[in-house]
Amino acid sequence: MTILVTGSTGTIGAQVLAHLQGRGADVRALTRSPETAQLPAGVTAVRGDLADPDSVRAALQGVSTLFLLAPNVADELTQAMLTLTVAREAGVKGIVYLSVFGGEAYADVPHFAGKYTVERMIEALDLPATVLRPAYFIQNDLRQKDVLQKAGLYASPIGGKGVSMVDIRDIGEAAAIELLRRDQAAAPLGRETYALVGPDSLTGDDIATLWSEALSREIRYGGDDLVVMEQRMKTMLPAWHALDLRLMFARYQTDGAVATADDIARLTKLLGRAPRSYAAFARDAATQWAKG
Repeated sequence: MTILVTGSTGTIGAQVLAHLQGRGADVRALTRSPETAQLPAGVTAVRGDLADPDSVRAALQGVSTLFLLAPNVADELTQAMLTLTVAREAGVKGIVYLSVFGGEAYADVPHFAGKYTVERMIEALDLPATVLRPAYFIQNDLRQKDVLQKAGLYASPIGGKGVSMVDIRDIGEAAAIELLRRDQAAAPLGRETYALVGPDSLTGDDIATLWSEALSREIRYGGDDLVVMEQRMKTMLPAWHALDLRLMFARYQTDGAVATADDIARLTKLLGRAPRSYAAFARDAATQWAKG
């Protein structure tokens, strides 16, 4: 039995591989550059690109279970749907798909709407899949280090409705649990869906308070200006991606992304423990930053 992990060298893929390590599974990692990929011991690098279906066909030979993380690119939807098609034709018996929390509601946010369309494909074709719906990644806020420390600001414009941010380590662990469960099953299993969320619903002001406590200095919320955010993002990302993110934050501000008690209870049962909190992340980050 063999598990293929896509997005293997990225933030989430690396977490999935780390949580699969030492669990007795034969694990392969799809990468465009297998000769330079930095992978955990025991993981086999396999050349492939989701934009090239023939390379995916080759990589899926002998694979029983697939972790599908489509890259955040303009044709993400096409890549994900074609990969599912190729996996279905290859007879893959189990799929774990990384979607997004709130995809069914955020119809005007391209990468949310695209992921929800992939979920609809999984349902319509009755694919043997677990859909994981992560909220905003807590570790995205490591990018706030300089502005937190130098300006005393938390600058991510998440607004005042609340977002149940998730630790990426919990995403990797949840994915590994479901990959192993499906890979070890004698026959394909039914569909499952999990919201991957944190235990708290946090506003911009809430997070500023947590950072104030973690850094032992006053941190203020930088406000809800999305035009400034988009312009800043365009210095680092393509214009389409910056606008996509602006639309996401706009929905955070108007609607929030708040987990239900049932969402948290189901994730707690899956992990066998409570999901990690933002407060713990902030304390750990502050400690590491202090060490230089």
